[in-house]
Amino acid sequence: MTLNNVLARAALVTRAGSRAVFTSSKRDTTSPNWLRVGLAFGSSIFLWSLLFKQHSTDVHEYKVRNNLE
Repeated sequence: MTLNNVLARAALVTRAGSRAVFTSSKRDTTSPNWLRVGLAFGSSIFLWSLLFKQHSTDVHEYKVRNNLE
């Protein structure tokens, strides 16, 4: 076997193995999955609220340490 034959077979196997991943049907955009949408927005709101809470805690601790409050 030549090197070209080996590479050609490897490319064929690679294409055949990964092709099935990209052949799924398109999602229906007219009716979104509201559970996933709600989870996405809910988790985003939760993380932003944690960020604001941590920021206000850090600002308060900074003011206390520097005798500003």
